[in-house]
Amino acid sequence: MANPWPNHFFHLLLTLFILAQPTVASQMDFIRPLIHTPHLSSKSDPQQVHISLAGKEYMRVSWITEDKDVASVVEYGKISGEYDAVAEGEHTCYAFFLYRSGKIHHVKIGPLEPSTTYHYRCGGHGPEFSFKTPPSTFPIEFVVVGDLGQTEWTASTLAHVGNKDYDVFILPGDLSYADTHQPLWDSFGRLVEEYASRRPWMVTEGNHEIEFFPFIQHHTFKAYNARWVMPYKESGSPSNLYYSFDVAGCHIVMLGSYTDFAEGSDQYTWAEADLGKVDRTVTPWVFAVLHAPWYNSNKAHKGEGESMRKAMEELLYKARVDVVFAGHVHAYERFTRIYDKKADPCGPVYITIGDGGNREGLALKFEDTSQLSLYREPSFGHGRLRVVDETRAHWSWYRNNDSDSFVADEVWLQSLTTTRSCWPSTVDKD
Repeated sequence: MANPWPNHFFHLLLTLFILAQPTVASQMDFIRPLIHTPHLSSKSDPQQVHISLAGKEYMRVSWITEDKDVASVVEYGKISGEYDAVAEGEHTCYAFFLYRSGKIHHVKIGPLEPSTTYHYRCGGHGPEFSFKTPPSTFPIEFVVVGDLGQTEWTASTLAHVGNKDYDVFILPGDLSYADTHQPLWDSFGRLVEEYASRRPWMVTEGNHEIEFFPFIQHHTFKAYNARWVMPYKESGSPSNLYYSFDVAGCHIVMLGSYTDFAEGSDQYTWAEADLGKVDRTVTPWVFAVLHAPWYNSNKAHKGEGESMRKAMEELLYKARVDVVFAGHVHAYERFTRIYDKKADPCGPVYITIGDGGNREGLALKFEDTSQLSLYREPSFGHGRLRVVDETRAHWSWYRNNDSDSFVADEVWLQSLTTTRSCWPSTVDKD
């Protein structure tokens, strides 16, 4: 009979490590209990269904089954109950200490038509789902929410998001707050399924996705990479931790704050090549998404994005990125256009939106003054970026207010393609 002591010992260490970790909430009185979302259907039925963009005209459908014999296939069509297409994909699973995941399915379907509703069924079992593809031209609307978690505030934020239509959901890191407790990844997937199965969710990793244990667990991002596969291969990236995608005249670069970003690194080299391929006459808008903010006047996580800023800020500046979205700090803050810690009309607008509803609570304390910060508030909420056309976009931040959410901050943005002085080679040529 195998000796059970090593497993018990590791489980004890795991529990002690989690309890010993400091949180933002330990410094304040605001904390929310977790919501546990159970799976109530059969082992063959799909759960934790979510979709993501997977290259031009394609969508990736991901889900989990407890039954390991369910096939990784998706049937889909434009009419409910009538599936005239079927696609087969791949599957994986993983182990984390005593935890064993279900069968994780990833199936790429398409080509799909823009602005079209498709009905689909996963693995030949369970209920029918549906999603709407994004438009191929302007206008297009993105929802942006960081540091989501799975609390009462998370549920409130998602309900507010669902009250108004949108095309693509962007999450700048810190998804489930599982923090090595793997069943919380399953609970999170079930919590967001109602929304993530209907619109593509494009995510990047945060610090809570690392799940690293010194001397015990050296494989970082194990659950994240298995469950949330993004179009890194489709965008030429060597890692699921950073990638890009194009939709309706917008190029979005999803960067990794917790993998190597120094000049000459794989991420830096890839990002430089990726941004260099963008034709701004065809794709007038470029956005970047990362987790640890490069600019932050909140006292929480102060300076944690500084090394990445020093390494990659010039790269984004030369590419004339329009907006950089970040999370990590559990508050909302909008900055003016910045480059190298100074206001610059050719730099990106920086927005921190790490206020989705995490269990750690809000980061309540800001510095007394900040000349670059235009609006800041420690409240839960979500943002919406509506790109109206090639030159104009409207950004709005909705504060959660119990049963209602309302616009607390908004601004009209002009694409940097309209500022001729930011393109000296074009000005010289003219």
